[in-house]
Amino acid sequence: MASTVGTAGLGYLYWLLAARQLAQPSIGTATALISISTVVSMVSNLGLGHMFIQRLPGTGPREWSRIVSAGLLLGCGATAVVSFAACAVLPALGGNFAFLRSTSGVVALVTASVALTATTLLDNVFVAHRASHGMFTRNLALAGGKLALLALLTWAGYGGAGVVLIAWTVPSLAVTAYTLASMLGRLQPGARLGGAGLGGELPHVRGAMSGHHLINLAQAGPTALLPVLVTARLGPEANGHFYVAWMTASVLFMVSPAVASALYAERTNSAAAGLPRASAVVLTVTGLPALLLFFAGESILGLFSAGYAAQGALLLKILVLAALPDAITNLAVAHWRSLREFRRCLRLNLLMATVCLTLTWLWLPGTGIEAAGLAWLLGQGTGAVVVALHFLTRRRKKACAG
Repeated sequence: MASTVGTAGLGYLYWLLAARQLAQPSIGTATALISISTVVSMVSNLGLGHMFIQRLPGTGPREWSRIVSAGLLLGCGATAVVSFAACAVLPALGGNFAFLRSTSGVVALVTASVALTATTLLDNVFVAHRASHGMFTRNLALAGGKLALLALLTWAGYGGAGVVLIAWTVPSLAVTAYTLASMLGRLQPGARLGGAGLGGELPHVRGAMSGHHLINLAQAGPTALLPVLVTARLGPEANGHFYVAWMTASVLFMVSPAVASALYAERTNSAAAGLPRASAVVLTVTGLPALLLFFAGESILGLFSAGYAAQGALLLKILVLAALPDAITNLAVAHWRSLREFRRCLRLNLLMATVCLTLTWLWLPGTGIEAAGLAWLLGQGTGAVVVALHFLTRRRKKACAG
């Protein structure tokens, strides 16, 4: 929880500084590239993070080393391949992705995507060991490093989208290197990362792809794809306005997935973690920020500039309203995942993703960036209704049986 909130707060300051120091076109291009790297990483991490949570508890140093080494190598390697493929395909689909035709654009996308995959997978290693304090330290150093490097580069007079991307990526690589060199050894004494036994892990990776990864893609797909769709339909500059509002609201959307991951990890470790307690935690942490963003969101966006406030105020209100159904569906998926009801998780996530992405694509040209928020709200709302009907039906069946 502290990792989520701290990262979101420093991320807010990062984009606030970028918006005040750099021109809007530069912000638009940078946010578009970061959005694409998020999609690439999400598609290509192969569900290995949840495989770590499922398999690492209770393993010895040798098996632990094999699992983590194979996961990092396969996940980062797949991310690099998908990054190059995205650079080849996206510019041909629309002129709004022309920035990927340059060598610098390709290097930036590949580096940012691989760094994001490594960060995500390592976070799940710490979650698997119920050592979220290590994840907190890593993410706080990562977010603080991004902010400090951006401040240094802009103070030195550098500008353009490249400054945002360098400040975004270099700290990720540095923190990842430090984690691999120092932190993992303390997490699992005697572990040594290497390439031995990679082939033996492939069956487990295929299992993760057919189970956890499909669920993750359907669940996280809309959050990663919305900025890309805005770029494709409205252009990088409009995506800059969308991204700032989306990033501001993300403090609400980051809490329930963090609690859901902890719930799943606790149940994997045979702990008696329940949905009511997890729900209470989410409501307690997000309640006050949600009220603040809903009633003072325009003023908060105004800290970036008057243009961001004018373009994103309504969108921010819509996104705040979507936080409650989003929390309901995230916790429900974690609950069903812990019961190994993977098909139920996948069906729910596919339903929400289909509603959200279809409506976004259809509504964006005529409605503007608010269309993405409305589609997100309707998608999550549809999922929350399905969850409520499921639990009510199950409770009624138990009552009848009793």
